[in-house]
Amino acid sequence: MSTHMNSNIPLGNLLSLIQKRFLKTSSTTLPPNASSSFTVQYLVNSCGLPQQSALSVSKKFQIDENNTQKPQSVIQFLKSYDFQDAHVAKLIEKWPAVLRSRTEGNLKPKFDFFITNGFVGQLLPQLAVLDPRIFRTSLDAHIKPCFELLKRFLKTNENILTALSRAPFLMSFSFNATVRPNLDLLKKQGVTVDRVAKLLLSQPRSLQHSNERMVYAVSYLKQLGIEPDKRMYIHALTVFARMNESTWRKKIDMFKSVGWTEEEVLWTFKRFPCLLLSSEEKIRSMMDFFLNKMKLERKTIVANPALLKYSFGNRILPRCNVLKVLKSKKLIKGDTNIATFLKLSEKDFMERCVTKYEDKVPGLLETYGGIDKGK
Repeated sequence: MSTHMNSNIPLGNLLSLIQKRFLKTSSTTLPPNASSSFTVQYLVNSCGLPQQSALSVSKKFQIDENNTQKPQSVIQFLKSYDFQDAHVAKLIEKWPAVLRSRTEGNLKPKFDFFITNGFVGQLLPQLAVLDPRIFRTSLDAHIKPCFELLKRFLKTNENILTALSRAPFLMSFSFNATVRPNLDLLKKQGVTVDRVAKLLLSQPRSLQHSNERMVYAVSYLKQLGIEPDKRMYIHALTVFARMNESTWRKKIDMFKSVGWTEEEVLWTFKRFPCLLLSSEEKIRSMMDFFLNKMKLERKTIVANPALLKYSFGNRILPRCNVLKVLKSKKLIKGDTNIATFLKLSEKDFMERCVTKYEDKVPGLLETYGGIDKGK
């Protein structure tokens, strides 16, 4: 009945209804005002931002339609320093206010400082995109002192460049609040310059922890007898500092639940700290495999903690498959400690356990994982 009535709606009224609905739905996709609309267009057409990013930026940053000379001059300035279109777009997306920056009096001295210190070619644009906050700080009050402090530990501009490329926050706002106090703490504890340099180059994010957390970590390592001059000190520090007390306790309890004693966990932490970063799932599955499938003794696993960190699919399982075959053929002794073979380098394992027996055991290479392993 209702279908019959709708079919009798005059054509003019029906068209009017469709137009009203179209106008109502389409209007919701337009920017809220003319200023936003122009900003979006400018960000897309002149700055290279994707439409969605431009819409997002326009909610917090507006460009005056009657004064585009300033943002245009900033874009030209950036390109004069080898910023590609993608760099310009990403920088504006992260730091829209750069379009209002003073180029000659603000950005240029900072850019020139970094170029003088080795950030040439694409390195400067990459640094700016990674953390624009660096260029919002004072050159004399912040950037130069930070650079000089890093140079005390890293010695060369090349090392500083490497560290900043991995962790640009080392020179951003967090430097004085966290990085500097943590560097001072390590120096006070007697950590050598070369070990601090290693930390800056390999695990720079460790220095982002609060100074309070780092003080606690340093104190705990001292209780365990891990001295600052030990090779594993920096590794142990970075691992422990990542966990709060509750997480640390859960890690120890998890190992105890699969047969370890607390003394064994702490002893392993001193020798092989990164094991404590492994997930509960990985530790449980690896312990189950070694104890129940491979019949390893628990003390063998504790004595060789690296076994629990190796890739199960790429290393442990293929090697164990080969060792099972060799044992079944009596080519290696049944009481052989398989941990020794699991720790061999790829080259040595291939030579001692695969290539050596290929003629006697057809298909041994395929058992190990195919032709790719033999390359």
